[in-house]
Amino acid sequence: MTDVARVAGLSRSTVDRVLNGRAAVRADTAQRIHEAAESLGFYATGVIRERLRDERPRRTLGFLLQKGNPAFYGEVGEALIRATDQCPAIRGQAKVEYVEEMSPSAVAEHLESLGEHVDAIAVVAAEHPIVSGAIERLHARGKPVFALISDLSSPVRAGYAGLDNRKVGRTAAWFITQLAATPGKLAVLVGSHRFQCQELCEMSFRSFVREHAPDFVVLESLVTLENSQYAEECMLDLLQRHPDLVGFYVDGSGTEGVLGALRSMPVKLPLIGVGLDLTPITCAGLVDGYLHAVLSHPLPALAEQLVEQMADALANPTSGVRQVIVPFDTHTPESV
Repeated sequence: MTDVARVAGLSRSTVDRVLNGRAAVRADTAQRIHEAAESLGFYATGVIRERLRDERPRRTLGFLLQKGNPAFYGEVGEALIRATDQCPAIRGQAKVEYVEEMSPSAVAEHLESLGEHVDAIAVVAAEHPIVSGAIERLHARGKPVFALISDLSSPVRAGYAGLDNRKVGRTAAWFITQLAATPGKLAVLVGSHRFQCQELCEMSFRSFVREHAPDFVVLESLVTLENSQYAEECMLDLLQRHPDLVGFYVDGSGTEGVLGALRSMPVKLPLIGVGLDLTPITCAGLVDGYLHAVLSHPLPALAEQLVEQMADALANPTSGVRQVIVPFDTHTPESV
């Protein structure tokens, strides 16, 4: 214990209190003792680790996800449950719920209802004043709310966890303009104009084309309403109106419908396609040659870092807005 105390820069009695549970010790102090014990190979490191676990605060973290893309959001939910269970700062329990109706009023109502049962929330939601109002009311009750995957403009949100969507949009444009045999028309399909992530990806896609590929023409964006059937109808109409299309970027849900439209063509079209998030649907699109790149959220890293920030926001509620920006994964037909 004397050696552990020396390495940790603490008194022997403090180490004794943690090892034997004689009195409460601050969490950061106990963590220093654990790290010192581990570095020395101290025989009772396991006991100290268990003491730390017992001292961690119990926290219930809420996650409000969409139901429109079950393959992707099912994986998101599983990653968040694992990250909450394994978070070293808390004894955490995850409460994951999925929104059936995506209207702002339904999301806001679900947010406030979930807030009754959890300590902090992360939500995937479109930008709307009604949603911002719900976040403000939860903030006033001491319930930090994080924007997940798509940022929100509420000034009292606790933070954002997701991708650098400017880089995502520009990378999508880079792939298409580099792989297309000749310059031509490009299509962008968004789920909704109210998702900040999709809006920024679309803007950045257009910005890259203007800057680096001016011979290409980006058409007016199509809105899929996050619905596969509607996305298929949009894609079929697009192909009929623009037979000279050379590439497309699906910025949001609806990839299944887009791929369905392409597969229904009597002849496979020489289009360069980029999609979002690796799921069984987008993986099949890569394998079959309808997609040439998929830019994806690294879910374990995103979930782990988000949960850490949620736990810290509860421990330090006045520390300001937190940003969790994770690098996206890139998948091609040869990497899946």
